[in-house]
Amino acid sequence: MDKSAAPKVSFVSLGCPKALVDSERIITRLRAEGYELARKHDGADLVIVNTCGFLDSAKQESLGAIGEAFETLKDEFLESHTKGPP
Repeated sequence: MDKSAAPKVSFVSLGCPKALVDSERIITRLRAEGYELARKHDGADLVIVNTCGFLDSAKQESLGAIGEAFETLKDEFLESHTKGPP
């Protein structure tokens, strides 16, 4: 991540209307803290999946969203976390 650029967060909101309201509150707080919202996972420094955990279908949907985010970002993550000392 470029130290001078604002960190970027990609956000996925799934489930019930309460989860959507919670997501909006979280996004508002992140923006106030200096984060930029990314429209796609590519280039995001952080991916948040917010969902309802009461329904099995919602749990499965959230696991799918997490897997999608991981597949999109895994090469970048592995590269940045497996480098040896400078």
